[in-house]
Amino acid sequence: MHFRIRGLPAEPFADLFALTDAELAQRCIVRRTVDADHGYPCRISLTDAKIGDEVILVNYEHLAVASPYRSRHAIYVRADETQFDAVDVVPDMLRRRLLSLRGFDGDGMMTSADVVEGRELEAAIARQLADPHTAYLHAHIARPGCYAARIERA
Repeated sequence: MHFRIRGLPAEPFADLFALTDAELAQRCIVRRTVDADHGYPCRISLTDAKIGDEVILVNYEHLAVASPYRSRHAIYVRADETQFDAVDVVPDMLRRRLLSLRGFDGDGMMTSADVVEGRELEAAIARQLADPHTAYLHAHIARPGCYAARIERA
């Protein structure tokens, strides 16, 4: 089964990088300078920020549905990134992490859930998308629980 993984669009976050730290704090947003490899995954490009990069930590509503599963969590984004959007390609950022993979129907109700090593993501995607009631999947980085990417049939 073919699948499509998408990062977030860059536009909603672009103006945040021009704000001062005080202006960000008023919005409960934090600017950080990356100090470790693989600890600051950008949800736009689905790449790991490199040491010295500037990132913004923002609370983002990744599941804006009218159901009990409506959800938001903290995510990192980097400036000037291009949205990851590819068919049958798993970005390295997902590949090297333990992921929670959650399936949802068209009404935003959960249809499935699994925890999988990123290197085994394709098989887990195929299993969950085999359910005709599942409209899309959300991948979360399992340990911190934060949203990583959307996955759908291609």
